[in-house]
Amino acid sequence: MCRPPSERRKYAVVVSTFDITLDPASTVAKNEQLTQLIQDAVKSGTLAAGAKLPTVRSLAEKLDVAPYTVARAYRQLEDLGVVETHGRNGTIVSTFGDTTQKQAQLAAQEFAQRIRGLKVAPAEALALAKAALEG
Repeated sequence: MCRPPSERRKYAVVVSTFDITLDPASTVAKNEQLTQLIQDAVKSGTLAAGAKLPTVRSLAEKLDVAPYTVARAYRQLEDLGVVETHGRNGTIVSTFGDTTQKQAQLAAQEFAQRIRGLKVAPAEALALAKAALEG
């Protein structure tokens, strides 16, 4: 059933600090849109190594798409080495690149977890990290 433009859903959801918006009018399949959006977010660093992605069902509900659509995107991402699926333990962004890159990603993830635990604002945390790196 085709809905009139005024009734079309936006297919948008925020994952961590990453906003996923699928275009219902696009000729690109929704699973391919989702795959590309997550891949781009990982490449840009918006989704860091170790970041946990929503479950297939919860993301499908939030995007108002079939669970198969999300599952297929997650499988494509896993085949590309972008994510790791751990069954009931969830899907996470995998570490990739050389050893130095992996270690840097893990250090950044640990830093982010510690900062969240301390309830320090992200802008302040970034300023502190910048000062420490330049100092």
